[in-house]
Amino acid sequence: MRAYRGGDRRATRPVKRLIVTADDFGVSREVNEAVERACRDGVLTAASLMVAESHASDAVERARRLPSLGVGLHVALTNARSTLAPDRVPDLVDREGRFDSRLVRAGVRYFALPHVRAQLRAEIRAQFEAFAATGLRLDHVDAHNHMHVHPTLFTMILEIGREFEVAAMRIPFEPWQASSTAAANAIVVGPWAALMRARLRTARILTNDAVFGLNATGRLDEREVLAILDRLPDGLSELYLHPSAPVSCRAKSSSRDAAYARAEELDALLSPRVREAIAVKSIRLTRYGDERS
Repeated sequence: MRAYRGGDRRATRPVKRLIVTADDFGVSREVNEAVERACRDGVLTAASLMVAESHASDAVERARRLPSLGVGLHVALTNARSTLAPDRVPDLVDREGRFDSRLVRAGVRYFALPHVRAQLRAEIRAQFEAFAATGLRLDHVDAHNHMHVHPTLFTMILEIGREFEVAAMRIPFEPWQASSTAAANAIVVGPWAALMRARLRTARILTNDAVFGLNATGRLDEREVLAILDRLPDGLSELYLHPSAPVSCRAKSSSRDAAYARAEELDALLSPRVREAIAVKSIRLTRYGDERS
């Protein structure tokens, strides 16, 4: 039995709906290959594109061949390459045009320094413009390392995103029942996530009810994905992964990337057991764009 994708919007909306997203689209050819395979032959419904990475053009070409793939912008302001030249954003990047990998240090500077904030605004706009230049429909927006939970960055992305008709954004908040780590994260992130949700609702921007993958980042193999499907709540959930073809990913997207089980995550997306579980539990695979229809 094949899980339902899209279809007649006049039908009764399923209680459990799931967006399955691959982050870091464009970071390497292996990641791009994994996205294409998982969309064609697996349960992947969306991908988040890093527009300045070395294989972004290859990602865009593949996306054009995948009309069922919802492609969004993965705003990258840490652990990534800038869209603007280094001399345009000298307080954000090193001479090679790479952002700081120290998230806390970067977050403090982004909040405290006006000249840094001015460069941030220019870079965020450049990333939106680069996505628009691809001609792809903007399905959603999220951020590398979930940096859009940062109040300054969230506000900038929201304000600039309006100009580019952003209609959906991920809230990276995993239900506290998911694990002890998720419970601790809920205490820290929960209040800000609630404020993000309220601001997005006011702006009439769609968001997920829950996210999964946050507390098992890099190790979402078949067993982990099946466990998530077992506890999937009602409403709109998003499961995000970092799959790659079974070749070592040369372009590291973070200092932890070497430990990521990227090939195992691709296997999970292609797993017949995962597909069967989705069908048996009457979970509808969807995209943010489908939910707006």
